[in-house]
Amino acid sequence: MIFKKAIPRRTVLRSMGAALALPLLDGMIPALSAMGMTEAKPINRFGVVYVPNGMAMSDYLPAADGSAYELSPTLEPLASFKDRMIVLSGLDSLPSPGRPGGTHAKASTRFLTDVSPPTSETVLEAGVSIDQMIAKQLGKQTQLASLELAIESADTAGACDVGFACPYTNTISWSSPATPLPMENNPRAVFERLFGDSESTDQKARLTRIHQKRSILDSAIEEVNHLQTGLAQTDRSKLSEYLEAVRDVERRIEMAETQGSHQLPVIDRPAGIPSSYDEHVNLMFDLQVLAYQTDLTRVTTFMMGKEFSGMTYSQIGIYDAHHPLSHHGGDPEKLQKLAKINRYHTQLFARLLEKFRATPDGDGSLLDHVTMIYGTGMSESQNHDTHNVPVVLAGGGAGLLKGGRHIRYKGIPLANLHLVLLDKFGIHLDELGDSTGRLNDL
Repeated sequence: MIFKKAIPRRTVLRSMGAALALPLLDGMIPALSAMGMTEAKPINRFGVVYVPNGMAMSDYLPAADGSAYELSPTLEPLASFKDRMIVLSGLDSLPSPGRPGGTHAKASTRFLTDVSPPTSETVLEAGVSIDQMIAKQLGKQTQLASLELAIESADTAGACDVGFACPYTNTISWSSPATPLPMENNPRAVFERLFGDSESTDQKARLTRIHQKRSILDSAIEEVNHLQTGLAQTDRSKLSEYLEAVRDVERRIEMAETQGSHQLPVIDRPAGIPSSYDEHVNLMFDLQVLAYQTDLTRVTTFMMGKEFSGMTYSQIGIYDAHHPLSHHGGDPEKLQKLAKINRYHTQLFARLLEKFRATPDGDGSLLDHVTMIYGTGMSESQNHDTHNVPVVLAGGGAGLLKGGRHIRYKGIPLANLHLVLLDKFGIHLDELGDSTGRLNDL
């Protein structure tokens, strides 16, 4: 006889107009599965972290192949995740013939679509990106089909490629060949999309809410207490950790809003965006973790910078703009600075993987149940080279990825990788972009 009760997976906390999703608790696993009489299938999430302006390839590319390879200086910050990583080299993202120029626009657009944009400042034409193909499939089970996030604003940061519409460099996600998806860089807007807020999203209304010291958790505290009384100790601990994470993210966003209103005019800086790049990235990472943890979405894309990014990184001692540094002309000093930026981005990505590893999910962690792509749309930035583009797969892929390897190809389209990744999410296509087949050794 089975007496163990199961909590519905879609249980949420509701109060004062707020709806707060919950993480996967043991009590949400059906009773038979919880007793080991049947196996619960883990959820595989999909995510992309994009970095701009190519790489200093001499510091990025590992020298050896196979499982005995050593991490390069750029990838070294990922050492503790080596068994959960597949470094892929020799994949090409070559622009279509007859469409000259626009190397940066093509790099970001092709990274997930495998289609080159046309030479036009007005006509939008690319392809559906694989994140959106996966979102269409997985979004049937979630509240949000996908999240598209960024650090830089599409309105104020950097420039666009000459002769090409700005969306080609402002996003990597396309829901249709003519529909680029905007990337949200304001953590407050992302938080509200995930967890809701008052009826008004006007800045004045948000600040009023801050002054009232009312959080989403405060408004739902009665339901939290009621729910916890019926949970096992392990679930109570898991729920407490999750709720504290939600409160911490909300508190940091509110602090950023308060500080921002003191330092800069509203018209120049949207409220909710931290002045620190590190804190901005970490907030966006935390929001992605919460989105996966609550199963609000299973697909995210994140641009840590957009092509043509002129961002400087004074926090690591780099005061030169990123894009000019990427055209180093072989200057050893500029190359060293570029490599330092590349390594810094990798260090930040390692923080996201650590957050995944520290977040329980089913019979493992989020790291076990996610498929992440980390990379950029061109390799050697000096020449805008789109051969051998840097790509790293990270995560266990819900048992579908075997890490700990560097796989070296030669002249294989990036689209071949995309076909295999789509297969792993139940989407089977005969061809995609310039694909010539599938990678069979992942």
